Amino acid sequence: MRIAVAGATGNIGSRTAAILEKDGHEVVRISRSLGVDLTTGEGLDQALAGADAVIDALNGPPGGVEETVAFFGTTTRNLLAAEQRAGVRHHVLLSIVGVHRVPGNAHYAGKREQERLVEAGPVPWTIVPATQFHDFAEMVASWTEKDGVATIAPLLVQPIAPEDVAAVLAEVALGEPQGRYADVAGPDPQDLVDMARRTHQVRGREVKLVPTWSGLFGPSMAGDVLLPGERVRIMPTTFEEWLAQQK
Repeated sequence: MRIAVAGATGNIGSRTAAILEKDGHEVVRISRSLGVDLTTGEGLDQALAGADAVIDALNGPPGGVEETVAFFGTTTRNLLAAEQRAGVRHHVLLSIVGVHRVPGNAHYAGKREQERLVEAGPVPWTIVPATQFHDFAEMVASWTEKDGVATIAPLLVQPIAPEDVAAVLAEVALGEPQGRYADVAGPDPQDLVDMARRTHQVRGREVKLVPTWSGLFGPSMAGDVLLPGERVRIMPTTFEEWLAQQK
């Protein structure tokens, strides 16, 4: 199959493209750095010519709610319109577990806009909601780290290996559109503060972590909000196994 991957230079997109190519499929990488601009549509028609499916693993730039919604809205509209012109038969969107249960967060608002456009759009679709990735805790701590101290929300998550997410996206893209897919998660719930501490330990770094709800992630994300629902596909790689690979 000929499959286009939007966000192909990113954490998940690059892994998904590699899995598909290893299995013998023709992959078209869509990225601004590769000459295809989703915000303007430049290069899209050429990139999607002959494509059977498109995987959207695009990540948005940091910003406020309006800016983020506008970014994801523009890129998704351009992508869907080009897919319709090219006769693409399957649009696969990577989304986030709990995205409809968290008000106020800019990134989640952008992902909700993506989902809305895909569901109402002209191309048959599958939306794959995934939990946070194993490297999420370290990334969140890095946003606020200063002089060896970082604030971090005590989120309860069920993290998943990026490679496992990529494997699901590749598998789904090769099949028929399924609408909303099951939540995709790792095997075990984890505390984000503990995840960050253990990741720093493996990296040989000492960072004092200060749990707080006053930052980017507020109390609306507390409890089981970010955990998968009853309809869930559990992927095999544990956080401990992922940590062992970071040494």
